Amino acid sequence: MPFTIRPATSDDAAIILGFITELAVYEKAGHEVEATEETIRASIFGEGSVTEAAILDYDGRPAGFAVWFYSYSTWQAKNGLYLEDLYVSPDYRGSGAGKLLLKHLARIAVDKGCGRFEWSVLDWNEPAIRVYDAVGAEPQTEWIRYRMAGDKLKTFAGS
Repeated sequence: MPFTIRPATSDDAAIILGFITELAVYEKAGHEVEATEETIRASIFGEGSVTEAAILDYDGRPAGFAVWFYSYSTWQAKNGLYLEDLYVSPDYRGSGAGKLLLKHLARIAVDKGCGRFEWSVLDWNEPAIRVYDAVGAEPQTEWIRYRMAGDKLKTFAGS
């Protein structure tokens, strides 16, 4: 298989931004992308970053990416690997590339002693859900994810 996965570097900021934008458009949220090459360099590759990224290449051409960070489980007293984003360009979907990226991250989680490997998926993203089901991942239906961002976050923090 001509796919390879490599650790991303700060030189990949433009590639990562391109994939982030493609993913956001696919998720019908292209207008929400605030990331820039500079903020990607600072947040993923800057000093003190807790985030990592990998680039999926096909014959030397970027075909996808993954971005993750480590969470913590108090019940397990172990870190977990949380996949923030995984994206494969349309030309490479259905080739096993997404599964290859997932397996790569699973190996990282195991090698780092993580107790779990988790991610979220939009409920309408059937192609991704089929892949996740096929690799043996299980949806967590008992938890409701909450979010506070933007002005609401700033207002609450300042209250």
